[in-house]
Amino acid sequence: MSDNLDKSHHDAVETAAPPTKKRGCAAHCKRFWWAYVIGFIVVLLVVILPVIYVGYPNIAQRDVNRSTLEITEMEITDPSPDSFHIRLTQVIGSKSKYHPNLDAFNADVSLPNSDEPFLKLNVPAVKAVDGAVAKIDQDVDLPNGDAFAAYSLAVMKQEEVSMIVFGETGLKEGSLPKTTVTYNKTVTMKGLNGLKGFNVTEFEITPRDDDGNNMRGNVFIPNPSVMTLTMGNLTLSLSVDGKDIGKSFMNNVVIRPGDNNIEMKSKVDQAQVLGLIAGRNARYRNGIVPIDIVGDSAVYNGEDLPYYSKALASNKLHVELNVGAALGS
Repeated sequence: MSDNLDKSHHDAVETAAPPTKKRGCAAHCKRFWWAYVIGFIVVLLVVILPVIYVGYPNIAQRDVNRSTLEITEMEITDPSPDSFHIRLTQVIGSKSKYHPNLDAFNADVSLPNSDEPFLKLNVPAVKAVDGAVAKIDQDVDLPNGDAFAAYSLAVMKQEEVSMIVFGETGLKEGSLPKTTVTYNKTVTMKGLNGLKGFNVTEFEITPRDDDGNNMRGNVFIPNPSVMTLTMGNLTLSLSVDGKDIGKSFMNNVVIRPGDNNIEMKSKVDQAQVLGLIAGRNARYRNGIVPIDIVGDSAVYNGEDLPYYSKALASNKLHVELNVGAALGS
């Protein structure tokens, strides 16, 4: 009987124990609730902060790197030896699901493998969605004349020209904090390709005018690029077999995208030209004379534009002129 009572008492004690532990746990939580809240916040911050301050900037930079940039229009006007006005239309390509806002920023533009920028542009703020258009319309002071001359030479000679647009800007996505990204984009444009297709489409021998010109004609200049270039008054040297025969002049020249037809006047040594097609030592009795044309200078508002002059001088052009027919007429 005594053994049964002891066993019942022991079972009752064991049955009552769990509520005591629960009450102790609840009391502990009630007493140290602030510690649990702090712990929760710490864990939350450990997870979220790296996402915001590490993951988010990395994603932002990655999307900027993956975006594309296309220049659809470029116009240079009012040129001087160390400045001009530029109008530029850029189109952004982006396949990202994020569409952040990019702050305006100052961009250095340079040729690949060059440390010297030839332009410094004020890029406007834009929302980075696919097809977003950014327009630049500003006066430019050339940071380095030789660097821009190298760019002009590349435009004149090459079928395609690449340039690097570089700068740092702020990026903001929704309610996330602004982050800084590096914009480093290579843009490829069509160049003038050596003025391939250049031709004198018509010309005639004329009486000498007040400037001494005695030949007038029309020049065809193709421009496969999206660039409009105000070049001013151009002076060109004419030669046959390495011997100078005169000068040509084209005034108020603006090369626009597509086909350009420009009036040209020339001052040539007619006696020398006549000797090329007639006489005992004539080399071109059929009247077709091969003429080499090389640019001497580009002048705007009375000032030489060295970057255009160097580009013109680098690009020898060649035409076959029916001088015999012109002299006959």
